[in-house]
Amino acid sequence: MADHDLVIVGMGSGGMPAAEFAASLGLRVAVVERSRVGGDCLWTGCVPSKALIASAKVAHHLRTAERYGLPSIEVPPIDTGAVWARIKSIQQSIASTDDDPARYDDLGVKIVMGDATLVDGTTVAVGERLLSTKYVLLCTGSRPAEVPIPGLAEVGHLTSEVLFELDRLPDSITFIGGGPISLELAQSLHRLGLRVAVLDRGARILPRDEPALAERLQEILRAEGLDLRHGVTVDRVTVESGQKVVHATGADGVAFEVAAAEIFVGAGRAPNVEGLGLEALGIETTAKGITTDDRGRTAVKTVYAAGDVAGRFLFTHAAAYEAVRAVRDIFFPGKGTWNATIPWCTFTDPELAHVGLTEAEAREQHGDDVHVWSMELGHNDRARADGTDEGLIRIITGPKGKVLGGHILAVGAGELIHELAVAEKQGMSISELAGVVHVYPTVGTSVAMLASESLFDSAVRIRRLTRFLTP
Repeated sequence: MADHDLVIVGMGSGGMPAAEFAASLGLRVAVVERSRVGGDCLWTGCVPSKALIASAKVAHHLRTAERYGLPSIEVPPIDTGAVWARIKSIQQSIASTDDDPARYDDLGVKIVMGDATLVDGTTVAVGERLLSTKYVLLCTGSRPAEVPIPGLAEVGHLTSEVLFELDRLPDSITFIGGGPISLELAQSLHRLGLRVAVLDRGARILPRDEPALAERLQEILRAEGLDLRHGVTVDRVTVESGQKVVHATGADGVAFEVAAAEIFVGAGRAPNVEGLGLEALGIETTAKGITTDDRGRTAVKTVYAAGDVAGRFLFTHAAAYEAVRAVRDIFFPGKGTWNATIPWCTFTDPELAHVGLTEAEAREQHGDDVHVWSMELGHNDRARADGTDEGLIRIITGPKGKVLGGHILAVGAGELIHELAVAEKQGMSISELAGVVHVYPTVGTSVAMLASESLFDSAVRIRRLTRFLTP
């Protein structure tokens, strides 16, 4: 008889909720973790980056206080060591409470420290120790992808795994890659007074998001003073006069150089599949991650994979959703299909949030039945009062007015997007969304105002009938 019902490999964004859910079912659960409980989200990703964003936003407000009728303050050079100390204190607070290994031990979850290798579909080796189990769930996550740039390995560089391990920052950083991680960090560090440049090979930022909103965000970042360049090919990296120099070619074909004290590489993620013994078991992997079906099962039906290592959506909330659904499917077969639309948000200031289809994707699927409803935040009373009216809300509808997608560029967009996620998930029409009474004054009122436009359009079409309906 197996010693465990479930062995989970990795105790990060996917492994922790999966372990807690499995324990709540009364299962015998063990989790193998090679480093620290909490994973990338706590130590190198979501938590430290959002703490950084909060500090940087305060510095920005001090410098721009005249927008609120207050005297602006000339912010002195910022001690990034103090900012980093605050970040680390927040991490430790979470690590000693919600993510405390002792809490999981009290739940009945056995934590085993070390590197895991699958011997077969029901045996996991951790060093010389063998864990026998009925099922295995792989939640090993991902890491910053390496890029083959001549000279980069010799010069050295920062990644998200390294940045928050520092005690303080250099005075200048060149970012290679313009994805969400780079944009969030670059804007924040620019606000803290660092000299920052972002070199992106794409034609615009955030290509998976609604183009009009991404382009607006791009304009806002540049207006704030962020050096953001597109269509850039990085040719090589050298060290000159104590500075790390990126030699690149711009979209116009003209060569240029950017020198800084440090280089940050944010060019995507790579799944953590090495050393797990997957190939020997016939479990297929690609550059994106482990191949699974829509229930999280690999080619070995007792082995599941979820989160970043499964390569669908590289978000903390997606990892938690997939891992818990995988546990559900393992012990209640057929009940754990990954069928939810995953919203996401880039936490720049303002934030850019997304759920469902973009306009282009909707038109490809539904043709002329697609309607786009857009509203500038300049029409929102709360946004005006808060001085945060630079933004846009866009709702995409299809046949019968069904909500197919939602896109929000606004302060707090990550909070606002959930209403549109529910509407998309439940198959609501925009007229049904208009029937939800919203608190005034809030930025969320714009969702109601936008949805109400569909009712006004209907009213215009039927107004000729009203004279027959009145006495």
